[in-house]
Amino acid sequence: MSEEQQKTDNKKPVAKEEQKTSGGVQFSYAVPATVEEIIGRTGARGEATQVRCKVLDGRDSGKILRRNVKGPVRLGDTLMLRETEIEARPLNRAGRGNS
Repeated sequence: MSEEQQKTDNKKPVAKEEQKTSGGVQFSYAVPATVEEIIGRTGARGEATQVRCKVLDGRDSGKILRRNVKGPVRLGDTLMLRETEIEARPLNRAGRGNS
């Protein structure tokens, strides 16, 4: 074998997954959406806010979704959605046991 072939044979190939995770933070794919309307508070103790948001990018761009958001949110905020297929259940004003 030539000297160049020996150098390349000694190198260990590194898997693609190892290259990604060795350096730092790994992010998942997300789609931006802006908050168009704040519908109300939801959750057992009112810890989440239900909003209507408009998807800005991706396969469902232009679609308006109803989503539950945890934490502070205002009109015009940008949410990063991991998926755009599932919509939150609508808030109904009747409580538990009321028809």
